[in-house]
Amino acid sequence: MNTNANLLEKVVALCKRRGFIYPGSEIYGGLAGTWDYGPLGSLLKKNIKDVWWKDMVQLRNDIVGADAAIMMNPKAWEASGHVEAFTDPLIECKICHQRFRADQPGEINSHENMHKQLPDWGGGGVEWTEPQTFNLLVKAYLGVIEGQQQEIYLRGEITNGVHVNFKNVLNSTRIKLPFGIAQIGKAFRNEITPGNFTFRSREFEQMEVQFYIKPDEEEGKKWFEYWKENRMDWYIGLGMKKDNLRFADHTPEKRAHYARMATDIEYQAPWGWAEFMGIHHRGDWDLSRHQQFSGQDMHYIDPETDEKFIPWDIETSAGVDRSLLFFLLDAYSEGEKGAVLKLHPKLAPYKAAIFPLLANKPELVGKAHKVYIDLQKDFMVAWDERGNIGGRYATQDEIGTPFCITVDFQTLEDDTVTIRDRDTAKQERIKIGNLSQEISSRLG
Repeated sequence: MNTNANLLEKVVALCKRRGFIYPGSEIYGGLAGTWDYGPLGSLLKKNIKDVWWKDMVQLRNDIVGADAAIMMNPKAWEASGHVEAFTDPLIECKICHQRFRADQPGEINSHENMHKQLPDWGGGGVEWTEPQTFNLLVKAYLGVIEGQQQEIYLRGEITNGVHVNFKNVLNSTRIKLPFGIAQIGKAFRNEITPGNFTFRSREFEQMEVQFYIKPDEEEGKKWFEYWKENRMDWYIGLGMKKDNLRFADHTPEKRAHYARMATDIEYQAPWGWAEFMGIHHRGDWDLSRHQQFSGQDMHYIDPETDEKFIPWDIETSAGVDRSLLFFLLDAYSEGEKGAVLKLHPKLAPYKAAIFPLLANKPELVGKAHKVYIDLQKDFMVAWDERGNIGGRYATQDEIGTPFCITVDFQTLEDDTVTIRDRDTAKQERIKIGNLSQEISSRLG
């Protein structure tokens, strides 16, 4: 368990105060399990997705991108098994009638302890209903005439949109096995008990690659292990502390019915180890099922051997919102002057903040504003002229800005500025003409 019991509360407060994340529909009393990303949160989220896309698609020649529709023909969800098997066990407290997932013993114990402390609510004891299955798919309706609308589902995960386009991708590109299709997109689940801030939400975003390989046991093991290490290294490379991460392999009993092998990457959150990334060897489950239900041929023909087969799929699936939450928790620290978010520079909402030393000196303000406008062409940068320099540094530290640039009186003489590093507080003088290159090199 994280030793800082108040860490989550502090991060939640910072997110609201500084414009990272707000409760959804807050002015109307909110909607449980929904969250709105503010000016800084939307930038952080975009940066996570951009870095992921660059590493998974732009810098590789064996993965292409896709962006499938959120609404799909309902038969696609029958084929994938979601209509039949996308369920959680639901139990209800007979005293207060609150409902919980039966597979979450921590929440159940917490509820029972609450009742013990409130004897008026049942004299300290709790009775539960028998577990019932509860489908997590969110229903929607298409059509303009009431009573004649078509019932569909908002996708419960983004995987399906890739599999149904497998042959389209093959026929419109020259890509050959092994290859992957990457996608980032929204998904929706009718969660029984959303909680732990954004960790369990009813609307969320995923980053996934479906990586297709030859149906061979050794090939499957090789690529499964490859993607395990690749994804773990990605999070560590973006600053997550290695000690806060671990693999949690699925036992045969826990494994999904389609999985030949499966593991999660878990983060040591304030409430315990929590999953936010999955690597699953799905075999040919998805393509075979879509071939069966659609009547369309999903076979791949090897261009070298003319062998015909349905490929296996190694899936890597990460929650964008959960990743963002854990990046924030991992980066949060407290210094002498308050909170500091030690986000990796690639992820930080603003790459630099530009200050005039004094806000009442037009010559300094004008020069600083010119630096701000020039850097704006290359990076997301912040402008701040409020209060003293120390206060401005503290403000930028709290939102994770890695570099602060100050225009002072020496700038007017030699065209140099000071650049301060968030993590070391070290300051150097840099020529204005070299600023963009210097920041780029520090971003890595």
